[in-house]
Amino acid sequence: MQPLKIYNSLTRQKELFTPITPGHVGMYVCGPTVSGESHLGHARPYITFDVLYRYLLHQGYKVRYVRNITDAGHFEEEGREAEDKIATKAVLEKLEPMELVQKYTNLFHWAMDQFNTLPPSIEPTATGHIVEQIGMIEQLIAAGYAYEVNGSVYFDVKKYAAGHDYGKLSGRVLEELFETTRELEGQDEKRDKADFALWKQAAPEHIMRWKSPWGVGYPGWHIECSAMATKYLGAQFDIHGGGMDLQFPHHESEIAQSTICNHVAPVRYWMHNNMITINGRKMGKSYNNVIRLTELFSGSHPLLEKAYSPMTVRFFILQTQYRGTLDFSNEALQAAEKGFRRLWEAHAWLQQYDTVATGESAAADAELDATVNRLVGELYPAMNDDLNTAKALSHLFELVPVINGLKDQHLAPDALAGATLRNLQAQMKVFVEEIFGLQDETTAGNSRLAGVLQLLIEIRREAKAKKDFVTSDFIRNRLAELGIQLKDEKGGGMSYLVQ
Repeated sequence: MQPLKIYNSLTRQKELFTPITPGHVGMYVCGPTVSGESHLGHARPYITFDVLYRYLLHQGYKVRYVRNITDAGHFEEEGREAEDKIATKAVLEKLEPMELVQKYTNLFHWAMDQFNTLPPSIEPTATGHIVEQIGMIEQLIAAGYAYEVNGSVYFDVKKYAAGHDYGKLSGRVLEELFETTRELEGQDEKRDKADFALWKQAAPEHIMRWKSPWGVGYPGWHIECSAMATKYLGAQFDIHGGGMDLQFPHHESEIAQSTICNHVAPVRYWMHNNMITINGRKMGKSYNNVIRLTELFSGSHPLLEKAYSPMTVRFFILQTQYRGTLDFSNEALQAAEKGFRRLWEAHAWLQQYDTVATGESAAADAELDATVNRLVGELYPAMNDDLNTAKALSHLFELVPVINGLKDQHLAPDALAGATLRNLQAQMKVFVEEIFGLQDETTAGNSRLAGVLQLLIEIRREAKAKKDFVTSDFIRNRLAELGIQLKDEKGGGMSYLVQ
């Protein structure tokens, strides 16, 4: 195994990665809140940690990769108090909450498939772990770090901070939290403004609700990840990943809860990817620049000049080291599109090249041969330097002219030594396909078309549920014209037959 250095957000320095159990890695990444469709900002963390997962596997580690689905709660302490995103969106879309959850979970999985991300080892849901969450909350109350008020339970931040380094991960100072936390409805229940909810009492009209020792309610956002990470990775595990926006309050709260319950700091290495901006601006509804992934792939958003393929987006993200700033623009995506095509065409040609015919001959061009060996030899050091995909890609691009020279016969077949050529061929495949997860877009297109068909079926199902038979019939008839026969199954399901 190559020595890997990771930038630890907790210590703010690069550290040599040493897993708790030799040869094994436990990794937890915060998954999506499935109250809506995934957008461009979601692409970066899931592609980033997919590459990390792939690289660890390539290094020979046995990895347990846990990425959750948040399908309940997720209300912000710094937003509208106790707004349950799932329940609120379900009312707006006139769907049962779990029907809405399934819809957007399916869309998330579809998008991840388009990006060619590997599925996690375990994908737990918040609603499937209510018992574990209640158990942790009971532990926190028993330890004196949580308190119940009117059926809701809050974590006592001030008491925790008195004996622990609260705010170390995010760089927040407790006094500043008290000064900057907004006055919100329900805040008068708390002992201090900085306290966060572990469990919220559910109003009579609240749709998603569970029985608990404190009454009927639903979990807070932060306790969900602590409970699921502890169950599947233990009291302490190796890597916890997510976007920088999750450092506070989410990850800071996870550390506090888990430390009290498990009597040890939960994570050895915290990894956070930087955000994606759009034309220099943070994504936000007020700027009308939140681009959903279906809009990105179809080109239907007003900010887009054209559609961009999933492999173009994946390549675009890998061109920047994960902690660096990444600004989205049509110009940048179009440059990435050309760059990916150039790299893939060279790679695809090289994989078909008969390197065996070169035999064991020495290089005709010793200087070029040395250059190729040097560039190939620098691929692993780049990745071992805190997953520097940008640097590794730059080395691959320096090799493209050599490959094209062989392809166009500007270089003699024996310009490189046989061993050099075979190593180049093997390492291009390892890095381009196995580690970076790039794939031939002509092949990937088949799965994308299947995904589009599933999306149309989902839209038709919703239209039928809303008695919008004009839209429902239109989709069915147009697909029939294309040779795709939809069949309505009992219970509201649908299947299709390609004629």
